[in-house]
Amino acid sequence: MVLKEFRWHGRGGQGAWTASELLARAAIHEGKYIQSFPEFGPERMGAPVKAYTRISDEPIRLHCAVYNPNLAIVMDPTLLSTVPVTEGLGENGILIVNSPKEPKEMKAEVKMSEGSVWTVPATELAMRILGRPITNTAMLGVVARATNIVAMESIEQALKERFPGPLAEKNMGVIKEAFKEAKSE
Repeated sequence: MVLKEFRWHGRGGQGAWTASELLARAAIHEGKYIQSFPEFGPERMGAPVKAYTRISDEPIRLHCAVYNPNLAIVMDPTLLSTVPVTEGLGENGILIVNSPKEPKEMKAEVKMSEGSVWTVPATELAMRILGRPITNTAMLGVVARATNIVAMESIEQALKERFPGPLAEKNMGVIKEAFKEAKSE
């Protein structure tokens, strides 16, 4: 596997960095090299934030933000009108958006002519299973399906390390449901 780079777009308090970190921890369990870090300053709750994940089979020598991601993950669809979420996404890039819209409709909305778009109603899933609109683990489920970069067992192991029993179980339920419900174009 060559280096894969992920850029997470969310709002402060939505767990973009947590999702990045969970993906990285899952990759560590599979013996891969990783980087996971946020980009934010004195932002407040609700302000746009980014987090980054890099995964590779070889040591990673880059030490900068992700400018040309293989995947861009948008946890809050309101960011689509204010943040250039597709910036740097290459011709084979993947955009994953928290949205009940069809992927074809989303692809037209963000004006993507190349690559693929995945959508999932992450907020709805999180509310139904967690009782809170925290979409990070739902988005992680779609990343797992769209890329096969880590096994579901590795994600579950990372979740159990990060969250106490019942919370890990509920979040794993969100991941599995998002994995099933995600659509692509």
